[in-house]
Amino acid sequence: MTYVITPARPEDAAALGPLHLRNWLLNYPNPEAGIDESWIREHRGASATAEGIAQWREFIESANGDRAPHFCRVVRSGTEIVGYLCGHRNASEPVTLGPMYLLGHAQGHGLGGHMMTAFFAWAGPAPVRLGVVDYNDRAIRFYERHGFQVAGERYLWRGRLPTLPMIREAPSAADRG
Repeated sequence: MTYVITPARPEDAAALGPLHLRNWLLNYPNPEAGIDESWIREHRGASATAEGIAQWREFIESANGDRAPHFCRVVRSGTEIVGYLCGHRNASEPVTLGPMYLLGHAQGHGLGGHMMTAFFAWAGPAPVRLGVVDYNDRAIRFYERHGFQVAGERYLWRGRLPTLPMIREAPSAADRG
């Protein structure tokens, strides 16, 4: 199977909204934490609605502008989008990475690493933060391999989803070459 990473295009919003919900439904159900399909649909279902898709389109259009405050890359397999990495920056805060997802069949091919390289190039020398579900061990290991460390106490996103804050400190001048 061939995969290609490209900047997201506004017309990709129609696929990204439903894919975002699909990934949550595949990766985050946890009966012990009270995270089930209805909770996920309540908190992430809007991404697959017309309004959510319009928000994705706005985000992508902003990401494609000069000096963009947003970043968004997609992974394509033929005409299907099978993954994405997005992020944003605010002037006075660390850059935020997320969301990032790859469908199972697209994992293990180095695509996540390639997207992270592009993201770090976009982020420049700024520190980068993210939140990762604390029972998503594969994602935690992935982020650790890319220089992230847990940076604080676990918190409950929307009062229920156990999340770990992680940060990748700004690379030193020597690391930047």
